[in-house]
Amino acid sequence: MSSSEFLAYVPIFTELSKDTLAKIEQIGSRKMYTKGDVILMEEEAGTALFVIVSGKVKVTRSSGDGREVILTILSESDFFGEMAILDGLTRSATVTAIEESELFLIQRNDFLKLLYEHPEVSVALLQELTTRLRNADLKIKALSVKDAEGKVATVILQLADDIGKIKHGKVEIENLPLQQDLANMAGTSRETISRTLHSFAKKGLVEMEGSKLRILDYEQFKEKFI
Repeated sequence: MSSSEFLAYVPIFTELSKDTLAKIEQIGSRKMYTKGDVILMEEEAGTALFVIVSGKVKVTRSSGDGREVILTILSESDFFGEMAILDGLTRSATVTAIEESELFLIQRNDFLKLLYEHPEVSVALLQELTTRLRNADLKIKALSVKDAEGKVATVILQLADDIGKIKHGKVEIENLPLQQDLANMAGTSRETISRTLHSFAKKGLVEMEGSKLRILDYEQFKEKFI
């Protein structure tokens, strides 16, 4: 698939014509990253917007005591790096490939020019940023007031929304992050993650199969914990 075909599925570019997408393809570039590669670092200067062609990345920040806190996991058609481009400040988080990933890069000046020439991209970007802000607010509230089960459920629901796929009426999360990564997302311990996932499975809320997790009734699960 060419970049212009792929870009049509990126939320901020869906309203653009094929000709405009072809122009974006010409000003951008593709780059491969292997698992564990750091794509950008917190506090470094922001020089480009990144769009995920394939693969998955994790977005993290360092806590006051040096622990890694996972903010989100992004996959195909997601984008990142827009904040530093818009405000000219340093990166607000570190992004690392958690599997082999191909990214499409648009340099800062080219992206800003695109926003000026195509207001529909600016509107779509604002809508996407607003959605992310609302989701962040909900997550902060959930992680600050809920018990261990509620915190773990919040992370599972976030992963379901971000990278889950509906199969036979169930939401399946393939390649579930390691339990320590889940603990970093939920602000809890690896032992709590393990105990809670086994509890969810025992109650018939989820199924575990290797690195896969299936939410048997997404709406019921969401209603129970949100």
